[in-house]
Amino acid sequence: MENNFTSRKSLSLLVLVFCLFSGLSFADDIPWASSAEEVGMSTERLNRINDVMQGHIDAGTIQGAVTGVARRGKIVHLETHGLMNVADGKPMLEDALFIMMSSTKPILGVAAMMLIEEGLIRPSDPVSKWIPEFAEMQVAVLRDPADEDVSPSFVNPANVPEHRLVPAEREITVHDILTHTSGIASSGLGNAISEDAIMWLDTRTSLATNVPKYGDIVLDFQPGDRWRYSAATALDVIARIIEIESGLSFNEFVQQRIFEPLGMNDTWWNVPEEHRDRLIDIVGSDTASAFESVLYDTSHSTYFGASYGLKSTAGDYLRFEQMLVNGGELFGNRLLSPSTVNLMSSNQVGDLFTGMPGVSIQGFGYTVATTEDPIASKQGRSKGAFGWGGALGTRSWSDPVEELTAVILIQQPVQAVQGDFEKAVYEAVIHAD
Repeated sequence: MENNFTSRKSLSLLVLVFCLFSGLSFADDIPWASSAEEVGMSTERLNRINDVMQGHIDAGTIQGAVTGVARRGKIVHLETHGLMNVADGKPMLEDALFIMMSSTKPILGVAAMMLIEEGLIRPSDPVSKWIPEFAEMQVAVLRDPADEDVSPSFVNPANVPEHRLVPAEREITVHDILTHTSGIASSGLGNAISEDAIMWLDTRTSLATNVPKYGDIVLDFQPGDRWRYSAATALDVIARIIEIESGLSFNEFVQQRIFEPLGMNDTWWNVPEEHRDRLIDIVGSDTASAFESVLYDTSHSTYFGASYGLKSTAGDYLRFEQMLVNGGELFGNRLLSPSTVNLMSSNQVGDLFTGMPGVSIQGFGYTVATTEDPIASKQGRSKGAFGWGGALGTRSWSDPVEELTAVILIQQPVQAVQGDFEKAVYEAVIHAD
C-alpha cells in the first residue's frame, strides 16, 4: 500500500507549484506531518483505525465513515471508509457532507464564549434581560409524591401523570442553558405538557419568531437542580441572544466569526445545490427516518438553530477542534483567548452530569462534555479533554494535554464504532519512557 504521508506531500507540492505559476492563492490548511512519528504517534498503530472501520463495515454496523486525527498541530490521519451511497456503490469521499445533528452545539458554544469574552453577555445574566417572556416561568411537579419532579426519564405526552405547576424559584440564566441545567424541553414532565409551546421541528420558522414562545414552556425541574439534555430547544435561546447583541442572524454570525476565519468552507445549514451530491445517502437509521422531513431539506431552511442543523465535513471539524486545542487560535486568527477556552471546557455542573446513557465520571462545561477522571470513566482521553457528538454518530473532541484532536463522522449512531475509533487513536500515541 502506498505510504499515505508521501502521497499527501507529493500532492501538496504539485498544488503549490500550480498555484505559484498560475498566480492563484489558496487558504491556509492544517499541515500534514511528514510521518506520524514526527508528532509522537505510531504509523503502524494509526493504520489500525482503517482495520477497525473496515471491520464494522464488513459486519454491516455502518455503511462508511470519514476519520481524522491531528497532533501537535499537524494531521496524521484523514481517511475514508466504505460507501456514501450504498445503492449506487459510491465510495466515501474525503469531503463527504454529513448531517451533524447535535455536533452543531459546540459551534454555538464558541459563539456564546465570544460574546462572554467581549462582555456583551455574562453567564449569570437572566435570559429575560433579552427575552422578557422568560421572566416568570413555571415548573411541573407531581401531585404524588407531593411536589416532587419526575426522575430523569422520558415522560410520554400521551400518558402524563397527575401534576401541578409551581413558580420557578429563580430565573433561568445563560449559564443554565449552556450547561443543560435550565429545565427547558428536556423530555420530562414539563416538556410533556408543553408540546404547543415547544413548536416541534417542522413548525419552526426563525429564532426571532419562535424563541419568545419558549417562555410558555413549563420547566422539567427547578433551574440549576439537574443536568437534563435539551436536545433541540434550549440552546436556541442563546442563539437568539447572540442575534440581538450582534445585530446579525445567527447563521451570519457564525459564518463571519467562526467559519470564515477557520476556513470551514464546507459547513452549512443549507447546502448549496452544487454541493448536494456530496451529502451522505443514509441507510438503516431510525433516527434519520424520524427527522427526515427536516434533515433532508438541505437547501431551503429558514430556521438556523443552535441545537442541530449543520452539515459538514471531517476536515472542517478538524479545523474547529484544532482551534480549540490551540487555545482559541488557528491560521493566525484568534477566536477566543486561552482562558475563555478553559472556561468553556471546564466542568461547570459539579456531579450533576449523570443523566445520559453511557455517561460515567464526566463533567459538563459550556455545550461540551469534559473528562474528569480518565481511568474511572474508562476513556482514553486525558483529564481536561472535551467535546461532543450528534445523534447520527458524529463525534469530535480536543485533548489539550496530548495536543490532539480527533473527528469521526458516521451516520449510523453506534457507540461501539465511536469507542473503537477512540481506543485506536490513543493506542497510537507514543509516550516517552
